[in-house]
Amino acid sequence: MIIAAAAGLFAGSYTYAFANPTPHRIPTAVVVPGTPTEKAFVAGMEKALHASLRLHVYPTHQRALEAVDEQTVFAVLRPRGRGVGLDVSSASGASVAQVLTATGPKVGRALGVPVLVRDVNPLQPGDPRGLAIFYISLAAVVIGFIGAIQLSVNARALEPAERIAFTFAYALLGGFSIAAIVDWGLGAVDLPFAESWMILALTMFTSGMVFSMFNVLFGRWSLIPTWGLMVLLGNPSSGGAVSWPLLPSLLGHIGRWLPPGASVNAQHTAVYFSEHQHAFPFLVLAGWSLLGCTVFWTWRHRHPGGRETPVRRPDDR
Repeated sequence: MIIAAAAGLFAGSYTYAFANPTPHRIPTAVVVPGTPTEKAFVAGMEKALHASLRLHVYPTHQRALEAVDEQTVFAVLRPRGRGVGLDVSSASGASVAQVLTATGPKVGRALGVPVLVRDVNPLQPGDPRGLAIFYISLAAVVIGFIGAIQLSVNARALEPAERIAFTFAYALLGGFSIAAIVDWGLGAVDLPFAESWMILALTMFTSGMVFSMFNVLFGRWSLIPTWGLMVLLGNPSSGGAVSWPLLPSLLGHIGRWLPPGASVNAQHTAVYFSEHQHAFPFLVLAGWSLLGCTVFWTWRHRHPGGRETPVRRPDDR
């Protein structure tokens, strides 16, 4: 019954998040002065998308593009003669860019307004749909806690400190392996190798320690909360497969506070916006790692492993 419920929840969580992505609030830059044509175009876009464009006003087009690089906005609206220029950024969110690219010209034709759509930050040629970062982060999350499970099953004699050390070791090796195969082996994404490797290693270590935390709290049932937090909730809300403005509102808000979302955000910025890396995703991963290590160490006496100390009998010499 537990396995059947897990199967249904697994399929349901991903279908709920990915099957019908719908815009909610899309952060969009507007270059002043805002013309009546722009205002009519914004109203037409909101009507067509059944959503709102959360407008941020910038004095120049260059400053608006900098806001895109800082990942404050996903698109830029600017005056262009009698029409409108719509700059999208596939690197910021491929799914959002696809929605805006498909909708903008239709709205322009309905209003009789010429619309020029440009992709100011295209994706790399080896990853035209922008999914590679989601896949490598997913691999780090899943293999991270599977590694911790294997330590519990096949290396039960490890003491708590040794278990943390081995989790760190396989995270370093696993992060290197993922980055090397995707970049050097397949050439799918040109990664900033050292930074991507460290992000993947931190993700794997965090995932492994989350399982270890639940292992001392829930014993043999520890896979259930780990799977629920990291896979059922964390991966669909990460923004890797579907950008957060198109996710259900609750998932869009909580995803960035969970390890999978933090990993995707850090990796995504490292690959496409390296000069604008943020501390927040690293703090999220470090916070979950610290929580996992602290809980595991505090209740390490409940850890189902370790080496037995031989009992000395009185006649032993």
